[in-house]
Amino acid sequence: MDNAQQEVVGVRKNGDGDIIELKLDNGSVVDYKTAQQMAKNKEIKNLNVFRGRDGDEHLRSNADGDPSNNLDNLPNF
Repeated sequence: MDNAQQEVVGVRKNGDGDIIELKLDNGSVVDYKTAQQMAKNKEIKNLNVFRGRDGDEHLRSNADGDPSNNLDNLPNF
């Protein structure tokens, strides 16, 4: 595993409850589209991009059986 990978430590949601920004463990904040690209480039740990039924790409945590680290369950910032 690459030591340069960041980890998501918090999320910011819009009024609809959709994640719009992610806070990384180095203190930086990235928007959703940037986080998608970073996940594709393996720059963020435990995150992957998938294509939903709506045809759009979405972020999700890697399935590890631990719901506490799912994106929706991370603290807001």
